[in-house]
Amino acid sequence: MTPHNLPSPLVIGTRGSPLALAQAREVARALGNVLGIGDPLGENGPDGIVIDAIRTTGDIIQDRALSEAGGKGLFTKELDAALFEGRAHVTVHSAKDLPTDLPDGLVIAGCLPREDVRDAFISVKAASLTALSPGAVVGTASLRRQAQVLRLRPDVRVTLLRGNVGTRLQRIHEGAVDATLLAVAGLNRLGLADRATAVIPVETMLPAIGQGAIAIVVREQDIAIREAVTRLADAPTGIALEAERAFLRVLDGSCRTPIAGYARIVGGGIHFNGLLLSEDGREVVAAERSGAVADARALGEDAGREVLARASPALLPHRKGGGTW
Repeated sequence: MTPHNLPSPLVIGTRGSPLALAQAREVARALGNVLGIGDPLGENGPDGIVIDAIRTTGDIIQDRALSEAGGKGLFTKELDAALFEGRAHVTVHSAKDLPTDLPDGLVIAGCLPREDVRDAFISVKAASLTALSPGAVVGTASLRRQAQVLRLRPDVRVTLLRGNVGTRLQRIHEGAVDATLLAVAGLNRLGLADRATAVIPVETMLPAIGQGAIAIVVREQDIAIREAVTRLADAPTGIALEAERAFLRVLDGSCRTPIAGYARIVGGGIHFNGLLLSEDGREVVAAERSGAVADARALGEDAGREVLARASPALLPHRKGGGTW
């Protein structure tokens, strides 16, 4: 049973994919631990913590890129509605799927410890991205990955590949494309780490903003729930995410804008690398910052302003539209 000042049961809203459910269960276990709930998922009764799988517009649309359908907010708006309507008390997200700005009244209350931030190369035809044959087809739905693949291998072709992790792995097995890229974190959380053909260093392919982090969103006014989440929150992950999202916010990136960024705590300080790329990978603007942990947001913002100052208008054609990335 949840503590008397919290809802009982406490409802976690999440997308319904296997990865999303795995992440929600991870949050449920962490919440159960800090709240002293012996059976956090309510398997032996109605009390405790329950998980509500909510189908989002982004999950329904599989036939076109997110940039054509309205952006990554398509993965969050139904979950946001569940919070506002009281059908969920917390929602769990891959941090990289969160919009640049959350709706008024919602906040990121905390993050679990960050998983591996790197991208995995997956293929049955080549041992690495560099080993792909000229003209090989790489499937991805990420413009960030597309741009960095073409930056490294302008002689390959990139095509759209949507679906959850299992679907994309199956498409590789069927030979629909020659290779794809997935987050190592997702493979690890699903027990599929052995499906990675090679792991790409961050120095070669910079990750998405928030990649590897699980973010927990709550209503700003739900103080008791926010305090409970704060007790399980991992401070280094939260600080890194603050710098990365500050960089993204300055660029006002959209799903039509290839942006990458990664912040990490190093020797008591924070180090940040950010990239803005053209879709074909031919144009790249990079920025790098190091400083005090307390200045994480300011460092991300400053890196974003440098990129804006150096970027050609063609690199940010959709900036005024705002949205997600």
